[in-house]
Amino acid sequence: MQKKLGNRLSNIHLHYKIWMSDKDEKGILGDGKWQILKLIEEKGSLKAACDELGYTYRRTWGNLKKIEQFFSVPLLEKQRGGSDGGHTLLTPEGKKLVKAFDHFHASVDSIIQQGFEKFIQDLK
Repeated sequence: MQKKLGNRLSNIHLHYKIWMSDKDEKGILGDGKWQILKLIEEKGSLKAACDELGYTYRRTWGNLKKIEQFFSVPLLEKQRGGSDGGHTLLTPEGKKLVKAFDHFHASVDSIIQQGFEKFIQDLK
């Protein structure tokens, strides 16, 4: 007996990643870097953001510096230690980049979700 494709549709979950690259296909900004920037702003700490996502501090710092070099703007304001400890926050340019990626992601998410729902309907 042949099973229908639709028998397992409820077990399909959509996953995807978005990233942007330069003309040489070197990554500039994507979901991971966007998430780390959002967490830095939320937690006030690059280290805390890295710890939460399981990213290494050194590699993440290097990746953020590459974004800054690409756009030629600082994304982070960093203050080292002291009696109250250090902190890292986003610059106005960093906040603008995160907000723009938030809006872009929301619009793409909607389109991809609609496409996924159409895919499921086509299999029924």
